Amino acid sequence: MIQHLQESPAVPTVDSHLENTKDLYGDRIAAVDGDIGHVRDFYFDDKIWVIRYAIADTGTWLTGRLVLLSPYAFGKLDQPNQTLHINLRKMQIQDSPSIESHKPVSRQFEADYYLYYGWPAYWDGGAMWGMGGYPAILPRSKDEVEAFQKYHHRDDKHLQSSREVAGYHIEAVDGPIGQVTGFLVDDRSWAIRELVVETGHWYSGKEIRIQTSRVDRISYQESKVYVNLTKADIQKTEEHDLAQGQRVRTKTLS
Repeated sequence: MIQHLQESPAVPTVDSHLENTKDLYGDRIAAVDGDIGHVRDFYFDDKIWVIRYAIADTGTWLTGRLVLLSPYAFGKLDQPNQTLHINLRKMQIQDSPSIESHKPVSRQFEADYYLYYGWPAYWDGGAMWGMGGYPAILPRSKDEVEAFQKYHHRDDKHLQSSREVAGYHIEAVDGPIGQVTGFLVDDRSWAIRELVVETGHWYSGKEIRIQTSRVDRISYQESKVYVNLTKADIQKTEEHDLAQGQRVRTKTLS
């Protein structure tokens, strides 16, 4: 069973927007002193549904190296110009701890990574981003610095590729209902609010949204996402929308 933090707001704040991850792939990444590449993928936490890293394709700048960028470094997401601004300099990124692309992200790597940048650890505390619901940078205590150095190497399987999970089949209580095509994320907290799903022939291929709170588990062996909904739940939602005069192509199942 996937765990969900209760402190995370159920809806975006008034000054945030929901963005589909598939629309962000290919966006230019602009550091303070120049472009570094484009967005190739995201690593998300499948325990509490939040983006932990953007994966940068740096082209010929850092050939063969996987570059992770935490939302702590994110500046403005300028989607009209398809640009994600990063509050880092190119030299900072170049000198940061590197990770091999064929290996999973370990907690030891994350400890080294966060220590290098001087950011608070998101895993230290009960909130989505450690001590709060947003990736805000706070001063780090001496005890926290010492705690960073106590982690032992282990692979953290809770970090998953958004590109890989897109395409997974959605399994309702009474059978398959479609495929994941994207994730809607809050552009301030980077929490994943909803899964975007393209339904199959049984529902005329309509696009629906399923809140992450309705996900029971993800099976990476089967490439399936199991949700606690039935096909009737989906159809009842549309009937309600029609009765209220709110017929839309995309609707949210909560």
